[in-house]
Parts: sequence; structure tokens; C-alpha cells
Amino acid sequence: MKVPFLDLKGEFLELRDEILSAFDRVGQSASFAQGAEVEAFEREFADFCGAKHCIALSNGTAALHVGLLAIGVQPSDEVITTPNTFIATAEAITYCGARPVFVDIDSSTGNLDVSRIERAITQRTRAIVPVHLYGRPADMDPLREIAARHGLHILEDAAQAHGACYRGRRVGALGDAAAFSFYPTKNLGACGEGGALTTGDEQIAKFARAARSHGQTTRYEHESVGYNYRMQGLQGAALRVKLRYLRAWNSRRREIAAEYRRLLRGARVQLPADDLRDECVYHQFVIYVQNRDVLATQLAARGIETAVHYPKPLHLQPAYASLDLSRGSFPNAECACQRVLSLPIHPRLTPEQIAYVGNSVREVVGAN
Repeated sequence: MKVPFLDLKGEFLELRDEILSAFDRVGQSASFAQGAEVEAFEREFADFCGAKHCIALSNGTAALHVGLLAIGVQPSDEVITTPNTFIATAEAITYCGARPVFVDIDSSTGNLDVSRIERAITQRTRAIVPVHLYGRPADMDPLREIAARHGLHILEDAAQAHGACYRGRRVGALGDAAAFSFYPTKNLGACGEGGALTTGDEQIAKFARAARSHGQTTRYEHESVGYNYRMQGLQGAALRVKLRYLRAWNSRRREIAAEYRRLLRGARVQLPADDLRDECVYHQFVIYVQNRDVLATQLAARGIETAVHYPKPLHLQPAYASLDLSRGSFPNAECACQRVLSLPIHPRLTPEQIAYVGNSVREVVGAN
């Protein structure tokens, strides 16, 4: 049996007529950069997240960059975040001229270990960027308490968490602002690149709207130097179509995750812990296992595609060698990166494929 890690072609074919119709609307109006479809998506996604504002952007990295600038991050500032994430989280901090300060993860969830954050705060700390890793919400209540105590801002990295809920509220409205990616592989993916910043703050929204379009507040009036971070009209149109299906897709991901958890009960794997008060949207379903590469090879031989998110923590990446952080600096993150393996999880998996994946993992790793 073949089990693909993703099925983007299948997703497109299911929505082909709706997406092509949406593209036709953009073509008929010739609104290829921002335009009416993007503006409509902004309203709809803000409502979905429970946020007052949504500013559509060209990609998720741009959303992180603009979000950090909007909350006041400047050169020589420090921004606390996790080393167990995609490099864009740290890159955006670097773009601002600031320094990423890493804090180790909670080994039970993969997210920032909130108990370690205050030890990393200095006079230069400006903000905290929690990552809702794999679609699992970070523990936001104590994060907000820490931020309030020290006068810090919070920018959520929600690139993997469209629709995830923390204590009954959707991510995207839990910090000062939140950055989303709509890369095609995300739970809500564009037909290309896309991103957005959500916020309830008028000044953050005003800054972001100007910054994405060369600092313009009105046409040819540039109050500051900005960026070319506008969303394409075609992407806004595609995202409007897919947003209507996101709740059902996320629900299906949770069903698949529950079945994987049942099938892997007692197997020699570690699974991230879910808080029953929250809703993970399982952008990835990860397991932690000894001899990860051996397992991946044996699953591939059975026709099961897997992936590794992420094989090397950020503090050990050559790009951040200047931070002079050695192996052993963040042992939980390093251990996670050595052991993590992502199993297929997308709404088009069949019950037979799910059972095949879960049983195959169990057969290879054995039971406790």
C-alpha cells in the first residue's frame, strides 16, 4: 500500500471548479496585487481567528518580520523564542537587527518551556515569540503573565496552527499580534506563497498595512521605508475558497490523530501531550523514537512516506554560529530533533491507510 505524506494534488482536484472560478473573478477584475479578493479574505480570516484586524502579506516570513517591527523590535534588542522551529522564526528577528535568544522546550509538548523564560530576560529583551509547533497551542496564559510583568510584547508564530484553540480561543488573537503562513502544505494553504498578520491593536494594524506596501499610507505618500510584501489577488481568492473547508479539514486531522494514538498505545514511541482544554490542529503528527532514521527507512520500504520536522535545532545551524551556542545548550530541543518523525496526516487519508501506518510503526518499533 502507498501512503503519501501529502496530497496537494488531491486537494486541488476536490476544489478545482471553485478555485478556477475564484481565479476567474480575479482575472475579470484584473486585481492581481491585493484587490477585492484579498480584502474579503482579510475580513473572513480575522473573523475566523476572533481578531479585529487581518493584514494579508506575501508569505509567513514577511508576516513575522512586519509583526516584529510593528511591536517595536529594533536593532540591538533581544527576542526570546524556541530553537525547535523552522528557521524563519529566527530569521525574522535577525531581519530587524535584533538577536534571537533561545529557550529550551518542554519535552512533553515540543513548545517553549514557560518555566525557563524569565531566566532568559535581560534589559534588552523586547518580545517573546512562542511557536504553536505542529498546530499545538503554546501555553499562553503564563506567557502573557510573564510579558505583562516585564513589559514585553508577544508575537505568536501561528504558521502551523490555523484554527487551533487555547482555552476556547483561537490562536491569532492571544498575543499583541500573530503571524500566519499560507504555504501550500499548511492546514490552510494558498496556491503558492501567502501570509497574514492578525491583531487587535489599531496601531499595529496601521503600521503593517503601510509596511507591506512600501510604507504608503495613501498613494505615493510614504511615511516610512517599507517593503514589497503585498499578497497576490489570486492567493487571496484561493484562500477564501479553502477557508470554508478549514474547520472540517482540521476536524478530520484530529480524528486521524486520535486513531494514530489508539493504534500506537503501548508502542515504543513517545507522543506529544495534548491539553484537553485546548484543540491541536495537527499540522504534523509527530512521534519521538530511538533510531528514527532506521524507522523512516523501514516505513519507506512499506510505501509509507514520512518527514522530519526538524532535524537540527536553530542554535546548531551554521547560520547562527555567531551566537556561539554549543551542543548541549538546549538538551530537550536537541533530543527532540534527533528523535522526531512526522507521519502522514492529511484529510484525504483513508481508514485503511491510517491503520496501515499505525500498525506498521508498531510492528517496526515493538511494544513496551
